[in-house]
Amino acid sequence: MIICDGMGDRPTKVLNRLTPLQAAEAHTFNRIASLGECGIMDVISPGQPPGSDTAHLAIFGYDPYTQYSGRGAYEALGAGVDLKPGDVAFRCNFATVNDKDFIIDRRAGRITTEEAKILAEALKDIKLEDAEPIFVSTTEHRGVLVLRGDKLSRKVSDVDLHEVGVRVSKPRPLDDSVEAEHTARVLEEFIIKSRKILQNHPLNKERVIRGLNPANAVLPRGAGTLPNVKPIHEVWNIKAAAIAGGALYKGVAKALGFDIIHVPGATGTVNTNLKAKVQYTIDALKKYDLVFLHIKATDTVSHDKNPVRKKEVIEWISHEITPLVDLIESQGYYLALTADHTTPSEIGEHRGDPVPLAIMGPNVRRDSVEKFDELSCARGGLCRIRGVDLIKILMNYLDKVPLFGE
Repeated sequence: MIICDGMGDRPTKVLNRLTPLQAAEAHTFNRIASLGECGIMDVISPGQPPGSDTAHLAIFGYDPYTQYSGRGAYEALGAGVDLKPGDVAFRCNFATVNDKDFIIDRRAGRITTEEAKILAEALKDIKLEDAEPIFVSTTEHRGVLVLRGDKLSRKVSDVDLHEVGVRVSKPRPLDDSVEAEHTARVLEEFIIKSRKILQNHPLNKERVIRGLNPANAVLPRGAGTLPNVKPIHEVWNIKAAAIAGGALYKGVAKALGFDIIHVPGATGTVNTNLKAKVQYTIDALKKYDLVFLHIKATDTVSHDKNPVRKKEVIEWISHEITPLVDLIESQGYYLALTADHTTPSEIGEHRGDPVPLAIMGPNVRRDSVEKFDELSCARGGLCRIRGVDLIKILMNYLDKVPLFGE
């Protein structure tokens, strides 16, 4: 299963009213479509913009409306934190905030991963009155905060509201429980103390001298607790592995019982070592029934509002996965190619449009689709499905779905 994050798009002016997929010369993507059956997929439901966490839950067959316990837990698991029952985890951004508490840049100029790790090290000195904070940087501006202690709740509001030009919001309880009120107070204490440390850190002073935005604030969001779900190997009697660069995707997969395969140079950015990820996927197919390959780059350039670059990234991915597709075709394996959500590259945010999907493999009902893009796939034999339907369709091909009825 190959998921190109945020690959779905809308017509763009700079590409003559074509989506990046329509404009791309993506020969291997088109080959997958022409060899298989195609359709479009409402990852959550029609018109509902998915988060990457809820989207992947759905694609793996878990109902996000009933089995989602907050993004922060997945980020923490993916970052290697040994999350415990009772912990509350947050996905965080290093951000730039001015002296009046207005958010200038949610990503601090996409601070490098190496710089972020230096700043994260400084935050290890923070002591809180009623909880133990654990902060880990992941990729670029992203990080994870875990609060460990008694009487904690995930029912607290986001501090990062996905907006710039607004004041940093104060965390507040989302219900009337003592635990939610306590957690909001502890989280605010961490935000205040981290701000003081980051504001005075030599690295940030150096960034200002260089004309760069300082990473002088931490903005948490997506409070989450350890998910309680049935592992995918118990649901389908399969052995599954995940290959990804971003902590979130590794965390979701880990929570669902996937083995995580770590690939050198897999960064979760445009500069990831995709060639190595493809080779590790090829090797994993010898040992696993299901291998999930996640590619983040398409989403990154979408959020940067760069349709032309997105077209180029699609062409690059299509080229790099060619050896994998060669193997799958020669060995009679199945391959699903899709996206977890639409991120229109002229808007830069997730939207609820369906994403293209193609499945190739032995005995699939090949349709007449010859090109992998949003409109071409909509004419395919799979028609329009939900995200939670995909895994059952794949397991049906592997004869893993029991008979319903007599």
